[in-house]
Amino acid sequence: MSRFAAACAVFAMGVSTALAQPSGDELELGGSGAMSREALEAAPVVFELDIPYADTDNPRQRLDLYLPEEPAETALPVIVFLHGGGWRQGDKGDGAARVLPFVAGGDYAAVSAGYRLANEATWPAQLDDGKAAIRWVKAHADDHGLDPERIAVWGRGAGAHLALMLGLTGDAPELEGELGTHTDRNAAVAGVVNFFGVTDMPAMVDHPSAFDRSSPEAPEARLLGSALPDSPERAKAASPITHVSEGDPPVLTLHGTDDLVVPYEQAVRLDLALQDAGVISHFVTVPGAEHGDFPERAEKRVAAFLARVLRDEDVEVPTEPLEAPEE
Repeated sequence: MSRFAAACAVFAMGVSTALAQPSGDELELGGSGAMSREALEAAPVVFELDIPYADTDNPRQRLDLYLPEEPAETALPVIVFLHGGGWRQGDKGDGAARVLPFVAGGDYAAVSAGYRLANEATWPAQLDDGKAAIRWVKAHADDHGLDPERIAVWGRGAGAHLALMLGLTGDAPELEGELGTHTDRNAAVAGVVNFFGVTDMPAMVDHPSAFDRSSPEAPEARLLGSALPDSPERAKAASPITHVSEGDPPVLTLHGTDDLVVPYEQAVRLDLALQDAGVISHFVTVPGAEHGDFPERAEKRVAAFLARVLRDEDVEVPTEPLEAPEE
């Protein structure tokens, strides 16, 4: 049994009944990873919650830090998780159950970071928040035994869009932002895990979808502050695919073929763009899966990717399709 699998088993025994259930109107289906404090205390990790990363009083600009119970002998690579929710809901607490199995195995530290939602601030506020969170991790790496050069971002839905933007703009100093006190550092990362994120906003208008993507009420319109057809340049600038270039970090993408919240074609477009630029792209299709409807073994693909990218392990990252859970 791998260390990750063993950690999953230990973790599950302590917290299997403690996961919070998502509200019925959540855009991201597939359940929340939120956990009670009692469940966190029962898990084989240590944690610190609600750390301000931008030197503000805004509760959205906070992160949760998770470390192995036993201190590591060397600096640990870091997984930074970004929650979903269509840019209008969701919470950093959703990352707890998703990252803790990795932390419990002793090979990683993890951070789950919040960011401002669209009803508070429009794009690029979310990118500014994400960059500030990464810079906080780097600035405080020595304090917590972290490796600032081995950071991967993992997001679901809206969080995946933000993770991709963070990963693909690491070579764009003009997009670093000036949030927080650690602007002497950059927010470049070593890898991106993309679970069904938006990649090409202008193309969304023509894809089959659960929303009228040309409407000012569409999720992307709320993020940008105007309908996609009315803001073509802003939509392009806020699209990860626009920023793909040679030298970008490796990307792992998982996307369901029956996703009508973020159409599957978005993942196809990203994979092709990454390949054309010579960027490592691991693209996993989940046949029949809707938005967030992934089997549990999807995390094994994540584990393989992180081991390769953050720990330099000579492991294969499988890309054969994953079957969606049965009804």
